[in-house]
Amino acid sequence: MRQAARQRRLLLGWSQADLAARSGVSLGSLKRFETSGEISLTSLLAIAEAMAVLEGFLSLFPMPEPRNLSEIERQAHVPQRAGRKPGSAR
Repeated sequence: MRQAARQRRLLLGWSQADLAARSGVSLGSLKRFETSGEISLTSLLAIAEAMAVLEGFLSLFPMPEPRNLSEIERQAHVPQRAGRKPGSAR
């Protein structure tokens, strides 16, 4: 994965510093990722978003094909997790 990410970065014509700035991931973390493949999931997703490939991660958790009407209805009403409200404590 690290090699594919590096190749995409180079194809975009970006330096490591460019990608770090665009993704919000520290330059050190980006260098470590491209060298060793080690990176946090949060940083990996930020890099993927900056390089416009985040949608690839969505395919990791596809919805199962419904087999009957009740499964179709259940998938249509999957509850969404509410985000934190501004100013709320964790």
